[in-house]
Amino acid sequence: MAGGQERSMKTLKEVWRRAENSFCADCGKPDPDWASSTLGVFICLSCSGIHRNIPSISKVKSLKMDHWDDAQVQFLAKHGNAVTKATYEAHIPIYYYQPTYNDCQVLREQWIRAKYERKEFMEPGKQLPYSDGVKEGILWKRGRDNGQFLPRKFLLSEREGCLKYFTKQDAKEPKINVKIDVINATFQPVKIGNPNGLQITYLKDNKTRNIFVYHESGKEVVDWFNAIRSVQFHYLKVAFPIASDNEIKNRLTRNFLKEGYMEKTGPKQREAFKKRWFTLDHRRLMYFKDPLDAYAKGEVFVGSRENGYSVQKGLPSGTQGNFSWHYGLTIVTPDREYLFTCETETDQMDWIAAFNSVINQAMTPQEYAIEAYFKFKS
Repeated sequence: MAGGQERSMKTLKEVWRRAENSFCADCGKPDPDWASSTLGVFICLSCSGIHRNIPSISKVKSLKMDHWDDAQVQFLAKHGNAVTKATYEAHIPIYYYQPTYNDCQVLREQWIRAKYERKEFMEPGKQLPYSDGVKEGILWKRGRDNGQFLPRKFLLSEREGCLKYFTKQDAKEPKINVKIDVINATFQPVKIGNPNGLQITYLKDNKTRNIFVYHESGKEVVDWFNAIRSVQFHYLKVAFPIASDNEIKNRLTRNFLKEGYMEKTGPKQREAFKKRWFTLDHRRLMYFKDPLDAYAKGEVFVGSRENGYSVQKGLPSGTQGNFSWHYGLTIVTPDREYLFTCETETDQMDWIAAFNSVINQAMTPQEYAIEAYFKFKS
């Protein structure tokens, strides 16, 4: 009896040590220490909590604290992450967003449910709710001026290549009509104050416009997100016929590089520093009075190092103006310096790292055009 248990534990540890099982099967987090005894996958603590909410599909146990009988160990040995992924992830559309451990709960939960509960990716060519090229429905949208969330009809069309929303259900003309190639969408549950909160941004006259929406159903809001990615993918396939699928995939929706509060001063660098919410969206640094403002109060283009852009720790000596935060940083551009202060040293270093990740990249021809617009505007 004891010898059998020892053999089972030895086998369990050997299976656990396989390279394929060294990352969570669902979010990719290193060193998972939970597993599903019914699916045969190794998962992290966070994903195990989602599995626990679908007990008819997945039974989870700790690899360190729970008892595993011989049949369960053999099941794990026969399956594991590679075999199970080959079944449940066999036909994932290229545009479908596969979340990581850095993503929010609703994305990870709907990814797990899509795989194991709804079995969306097991058959080729399966009709999916986000693959039709058209999606219509109600989303709760935050009012630009009053801040109230009200139900609005949204329509996404691959044929027209646009996203529309209507202020009334029976309205014939949309409030907005946005081309799909200038849209971004990113989940913002904390900022919006709703676990299913989605921020949609688009360029209007080369300025960023924010729309904040949510839906009561996590599945529905993630379906909207992937429908946007699907329409974008097929639009870009036509616009750039020689680009590879992976190149186009990398041009779909993106998460912001960093967001948070900093203090800033004006161009004369003698004004008092004011607290603002900042969003770094690749080469666009936008600042807002409130995180949920529809439009930025200002935008700064962040170019490449070879074009004269850099970020420096601290403020220039002799900087005037009152500031309450003392961890400064300076963005240097060919035209002027932008001065900011952060609340903590950690914030300061995180912002510097984010700016350097952009500045160290070479600029594309499209980004040179954007830089020219910023210079003309200023």
